[in-house]
Amino acid sequence: MKKAFVIGSLLLVLTLSLGGSVASKSADSSATYEQLKLFTEVLSIVQNQYVDEVAPKDLIYSAIKGTLRGLDPHSSFLDPDSYKEMQVETSGSFGGLGIEITLRDDVLTVVSPIEGTPAYRAGLQTGDRIVKIDGLVTKDMQLPDAVKRMRGKPGTKVTITVVREGWTEPKDFDITREQIRVQSVRSHDLGGGIAYVKLRQFQEQSPGDMGAALEKAAKTGMKALVLDLRNNPGGLLTAAVEVTEEFIDDGKLVVYTEGRVRNQNMRFSAHAKKSYPNLPMVVLVNQGSASASEIVAGALQDWGRAIVVGTQTFGKGSVQTIIPLSDGSGLRLTTAKYFTPKGRSIHGKGITPDIVVEIPKDKDTAAKERPPSLDPLEELRKDIQVQRALDVIKTMRIIEQQRPGANPQAQARPQ
Repeated sequence: MKKAFVIGSLLLVLTLSLGGSVASKSADSSATYEQLKLFTEVLSIVQNQYVDEVAPKDLIYSAIKGTLRGLDPHSSFLDPDSYKEMQVETSGSFGGLGIEITLRDDVLTVVSPIEGTPAYRAGLQTGDRIVKIDGLVTKDMQLPDAVKRMRGKPGTKVTITVVREGWTEPKDFDITREQIRVQSVRSHDLGGGIAYVKLRQFQEQSPGDMGAALEKAAKTGMKALVLDLRNNPGGLLTAAVEVTEEFIDDGKLVVYTEGRVRNQNMRFSAHAKKSYPNLPMVVLVNQGSASASEIVAGALQDWGRAIVVGTQTFGKGSVQTIIPLSDGSGLRLTTAKYFTPKGRSIHGKGITPDIVVEIPKDKDTAAKERPPSLDPLEELRKDIQVQRALDVIKTMRIIEQQRPGANPQAQARPQ
């Protein structure tokens, strides 16, 4: 009863918002019912006269999918199996390839491969267009269907056919599925009091893991931070807010959302009990930084808390609400867009770095093709964007030291 009430209330609000008066609402309702009458007429004809018999449930599901496909790339229908699959996305453990995908210009596109996963090792890259999955053309395929086909039992194989900019023809990637356990945070000491923290994805445990990494770094003398959000496809909005509030003052706005329904207009502000509001920091981003990553980078940039270094981010700035349905299926519906504290909409635009640092294609390709180094610090020393971040921090330190009454030693202490 509770689920039905919530869904019914949402549909009622959307219906009533179409008109501005009682008369117009009535007219809109009549028009809606006329269209529903047409739909049931078509449904009846298909059931009775189509060459093959089709189960009514399949027809209804197909109709719902078609309706949502016409809205935007991120709204979709989740059948009961897909709905269950969706529920494990934020847990940090699932069987699959290790890539975040989206629809861009109606083409299935890789947002980012997750570091250390089969997709990452196979060489899939941000911006790759997936045109086939196990030989099945992905044109008109919805996101949940694509995810369902790529996930599966660890040890099984799937063939992904990819089109990439600069290639003359598609290429097949034969990838073996694994149990994907995403370690959300990785940290290193870069020396000289500079800590490096890479956040791979925004999951339920990410804020806690991030806090633990920062506390450990602070105890060993952290005086500045490089926060790496490159190839981080996003995740939970709440996790993004909790990570951001580690670095901004209590009460400051992190992000706000705006939608048609009043309860989608929300403001998320920092409520940090223990944070690092004065810690000099650089945030690294690239084309694979999306959604929650863009929220963090945008908020820190707006408040002047960090210098953003790298390349333009992905530009995924809409909010999807998961609405459960009565038969175990669900709707993934775009209900709002989010904005940075200064009112910037990221959707379709992304975050522009304060300092743009492109990685030459030859070096990027070489980095992806060579085997992982046994020494992670060695990899970071070869990373052009990381090295530029270190140069920026050195400059920030010089400027800070020249300020009257500056006390660099106090900046890393939790407050």
